[in-house]
Amino acid sequence: MYLKHLVTEAEVARGIANVTTTGTDTVDSSITANWLEGSNYIPIPSSVYSVVQVFPLTGTGTGANMFDARYQLHLNDLYDLTSTSVVHYEMMMNNLDFLQHILVGETPIRFNHNQNRLYIDADWSNDFVGGQDYIVIECYRKLDPDVYIEVYDDIHLKRYATALIKKQWGANLSKFSGVAMLGGVTMNGETIYSQGLEEQKEVENYMLTLEPPIMLGMG
Repeated sequence: MYLKHLVTEAEVARGIANVTTTGTDTVDSSITANWLEGSNYIPIPSSVYSVVQVFPLTGTGTGANMFDARYQLHLNDLYDLTSTSVVHYEMMMNNLDFLQHILVGETPIRFNHNQNRLYIDADWSNDFVGGQDYIVIECYRKLDPDVYIEVYDDIHLKRYATALIKKQWGANLSKFSGVAMLGGVTMNGETIYSQGLEEQKEVENYMLTLEPPIMLGMG
C-alpha cells in the first residue's frame, strides 16, 4: 500500500520541538541528567503494521531548475531521442543517484506498530513546508473486515478457526474423562485436544511463511 500525507504547519513545529526526560542515578538520587527527545513523528493509521520506506524527501533534482544536472542532460543530450545513446543517460543517472547516496544519504525513519508513530529524522525546519509538502510511504496494511468481508472466506482462517474450536472442545471433554455417552460411546477429550493443537500449529507455521521479513517492521 502507498499512502500520502500532507504535512501541516503544526507537525513542522512539533518536529522541531523536543521533549525533556530526566534520568536519575539509582545509587545517588541527587545525580540527574536531562535528555532531549525529538517529537518529530506523524501518527500512522492503526491498520498499518509495517513501513517499508519513505520516498526521498530530496533528490538530485526534478528538472524544474535550469541549473539542475538532470535538466542540463535533458537540454543538451536528450532534446531528441537520436542525439545520443540512452545508455549514456542511464549511466549518468546511476552515477548521480550514487553521488546522492554518498554525499547526502537517505533520511532515517523509525516506526513501531505499538506506537503508531512514524518518526522522520530530517531537518524539519528546512525539508518541510507546512500545507505544501507531501510525505509518501510504502507500507503493509491490514484489511478492514467490516469493509472487505471476503477475508472471512479465507481457507486458512477457516482451518485455524476449526482447529481452535476442536482444541477447546477437547479441553472441555477432558474434564469428564471416562464418561460413557448414550449407546456406550466414550469420548476421548485428550485425543481431540491433541489433534486440535497439532492442526493449530500446522496452520500457524504455514502462515509464518507468508509474512514479510521481520526487518520490514523496523522501517
